[in-house]
Amino acid sequence: QVQVVESGGGLVQAGGSLRLSCEASGDTIRINAMYWHRQAPGKQREWVARISSSSGTIYADSAKGRFSISRDYAKNTVYLQMNSLKPEDTAVYYCGVDVSSSGMYWGQGTQVTVSS
Repeated sequence: QVQVVESGGGLVQAGGSLRLSCEASGDTIRINAMYWHRQAPGKQREWVARISSSSGTIYADSAKGRFSISRDYAKNTVYLQMNSLKPEDTAVYYCGVDVSSSGMYWGQGTQVTVSS
């Protein structure tokens, strides 16, 4: 199993930046990919970005050019650098870890609020 803990959320003004962190622990050697998703109030959860050693990085259209996902393999930590934040980026951000032969593991989420 893998435990997932996010951190780094908070309140920021529009145009500002935040960096989210997600640390995985446990059976991390079998991690295939790590994801960031988000869920805004009253909306369905949506995928934001993905990173894997085999496929690199990929972003949702809403994140392209503003968000950057990266991973520190030594620390089993994935980051989401968010720049030029907009009020519509307000959401709970969840980190997901895809583990080979085990499935997806999710953290509890971290709140990001962007004020106009």
